[in-house]
Parts: sequence; C-alpha cells; structure tokens
Amino acid sequence: MAWLLCFMWLTGCASRGTVPSGPSPATALDSFAEQYVKLVLALGQHDPALVDAYHGPQRWADEAKHASVPLAEVGAHARALHALIESSPVPADPLVAMRRTFLLRQVGAMDARARLLQGEKLSFDEESEALYNARAPTHTEAEFARTLAELEQLLPGQGTLAERLEVFHQGFVIPPEKLRVVFQTAIDEARRRTKQHIPLPDDEAVTLEFVTGQSWGAYNWYKGHNQSVVQINTDLPITISRAIEVGAHESYPGHHVYNVLLEQHLVRERGWVEFTIYPLYSPQSLISEGSATYGPRVVFPDEAAYLREVLFPLAGLPPDRVEPYLRVEALLKKLSYVDNEAARRFLDGRFTREQASDYLIRYRLLTRPQVEKFLLNVTEERTYLINYNLGRDLVADFIERRGGTKDNPNRGWELLRELLSSPRLPGDLIDQHP
Repeated sequence: MAWLLCFMWLTGCASRGTVPSGPSPATALDSFAEQYVKLVLALGQHDPALVDAYHGPQRWADEAKHASVPLAEVGAHARALHALIESSPVPADPLVAMRRTFLLRQVGAMDARARLLQGEKLSFDEESEALYNARAPTHTEAEFARTLAELEQLLPGQGTLAERLEVFHQGFVIPPEKLRVVFQTAIDEARRRTKQHIPLPDDEAVTLEFVTGQSWGAYNWYKGHNQSVVQINTDLPITISRAIEVGAHESYPGHHVYNVLLEQHLVRERGWVEFTIYPLYSPQSLISEGSATYGPRVVFPDEAAYLREVLFPLAGLPPDRVEPYLRVEALLKKLSYVDNEAARRFLDGRFTREQASDYLIRYRLLTRPQVEKFLLNVTEERTYLINYNLGRDLVADFIERRGGTKDNPNRGWELLRELLSSPRLPGDLIDQHP
C-alpha cells in the first residue's frame, strides 16, 4: 500500500485520476509535464546534485521528500512515462511538438540516470548519449600536437611548455583584492549589452559571491523569479579572461538569461511546468552549457578592446599585453577537446589516474593543482564536460548556419534569443545539418 500511495503521488493520480483515454494533445502534455517534474524531484532524493534549480510548487518538493520513492520504482515510472509520451500524437504546432520531444528526451535521461545510480555500467559515449542526447567526436594526439607547436612559437624559453604557460599566466592573474570589481564590471557590461538585444524583466538580477572548496570554477544558482546567485571559486589563481567568461557564461547572455527567458516565456506565459525544474544530468544541459559557452563570442565581439580599455587597467595589468594574451588563449581553447579524450579514457578504464594526469599535463598544459581539480570534477560529473565544447560547437553551427555570422551580429542575437526561449534540445541543433 505504501508503494501504491507513492506511485499515485508521482503520477498525480491522487489529485487528478489517471490520464483519460483520448485527451487533447495539450491536456496530455500538461499531465506528462507534471509527472516529469515529480519524477525529477523523486529521483533527486537519491541524487542530491540532480536538481540544479527548482521554482515550482513547494508542495511537490515537500511531497517528494516525504514519499521517498525507492530508486527502482522511480526508474520504473520513468520508463512508463517515456512510453506514454512516445505513444502520444505529435502536435501540429511546431513549438508544442518541440515540447513533446523535450519531455520525451528529458524523461529518457531520467531513466538512464536511475539505471546508472543502480549500478548499470555504460561506456563514456553510451553514457553521454543516454544523458545528453549527444556524443563528442574523438580527436587524436596529432591534432593536439599541431596546436601545441603553435603555442611553442608564442611561448619560447626554458622548461616544458606547461611550465612556460604557467609562468606566462602568472602575468595575467587578477589580484585577489581586485576580483570583485573586475568581475562585477564585466557582468554589468554584459548585462547592458544583452539588454540592448534581449528584453529582460525589470526585476531580474545576478548576485555575485566568492567561495572556496569547490571542484568547479564558477557556478550559476538560479533561484527563480528572475534571480540568480553566481559563485566564483577562488581556490586557484584566476586570470583576466575568466571575468569575461563568467560575465557572459554564468550571467548575460548565459545561464541567468536562459533561465529567466524559460521562466518568462514558457512557465508564466504558457504554463509549461516542466520548465520550473532543471535536472543537471539531462539533454537540457547541452543547450544550457553550449549557449553559455558561446555567449562571450556574442556579447564581447570586441573582447580585445574591452580588455585593453577597461578590464586590464581595472585589474592593474599592462594593457599592451592584451593581444599576445588573447593569441595564447585562443590556442588553449582549441585544446578543450583534450578534456573529453582524457575523461573518456579515464572513465572507460583505459587510463589510470596517473596516466590521465600525465595526458592532461602534456596535451592540455594543466598544472598539478588544476589536474587534481579536473579529475575530481570528472569523477563527480563524469560525461557532463561534453556539454561545454560540443555544446558550444553545436550552438555556433546552429546560429551561424542560419545567418548569425560576424557580419550580421543582430541576426546572431535574434537566433540566440530564440534558442534561449524555446524547448530545443541537442537533436534540434544537429538536425540543421543537410
């Protein structure tokens, strides 16, 4: 009887009865959406990091905690709900059809996450496909070596390339006493520029905090009602480009704007309750992280000038060093897929921890402390890292193929706003390919 009551709460049967036969597509999707939210809340009782944001009915969160549905039963409900959505008719309205696909993919990811929590083993690529609806391409050491050769030309001197890079970066570290003013200035400017292209509610705001002891470098905690808290981890030295990355990625037009627009356009205007919750290990994360990682390119196309004229002087750094700094940073971004290769081999058991460390030092040029942070994060978040580089590339392709190029920045903003206000998922981006 206890299990039956839990299942009735999870499906919403206790308050509404079972979904009647032949409901309208909108009615069926609304029912599926409520079940999906309750499913994520139930799974979150077994997976504390899963629910990244929730601003739906507090009663549902309280009921999930009280019901404490066993993990195997949460997984069984995920599979049942997935089958229901899959058998439902595809709505004629393209946006509503996109909503149906969103629910289908998100519920499928919850099923996969439940199975993983119960001990099922998947390869790196199988797991990323199951959770994020995407697989990262493979890259060879030869590709990375070509980029490293270019860096060798920019960073001559004694010692290994990783050691020379560390010395180079020391010249661009933001002094601790300047962190708040530099980051807040970048966030404020990103906000000003974003609001010129994307209407935002008058009450939206980002609160900046500095923390320690985290595996990540920065994080956006969306609180609902157009409010975010952005935290910066100060465990390791922070170089100046991170200010622009955080200003754009975590705030404007990144995570904060994405969550604000979903709440405004899909929750408040359409009543789509599925967007009151954000499960971290789901296809939605590829859109969230991909668009946020793409954000600096959109909001700071004049990055060199802005650094030279504003942020470098503010941080007490030499403005005449902006160009060489950005040339090095551009090459380092090309090495981001080293992260995927190291994680893939480490998690698949083809690399020991020491081999992964050596690989990251050799091809990613990380310091030992950075390697430890990386491996801690990968151990906790596993395949999540593909959402950054692969997500960025898919978002860039989606926008640029549709005309949002450097020569037409207004079109780029228009497409980004459309993406951030819709239930699109990775498949919708990939389908843009001929």
